[in-house]
Amino acid sequence: MLGMFKRDPKKKLQQAYERKLQAAMEASRNGDMRANATLTEEAEALLAEIKRLESAQ
Repeated sequence: MLGMFKRDPKKKLQQAYERKLQAAMEASRNGDMRANATLTEEAEALLAEIKRLESAQ
């Protein structure tokens, strides 16, 4: 019964993933390709974690 009050870790990771992609896009627009690459790599790591959680369910 108390399980419905637990936060969804997938939802939190999804929000972090979207923020990283947004930051990567802004870095790209500003011409900072190194930051774009770093942020994109971090976003891909978050996406891999999201997919791992989905497959565990």
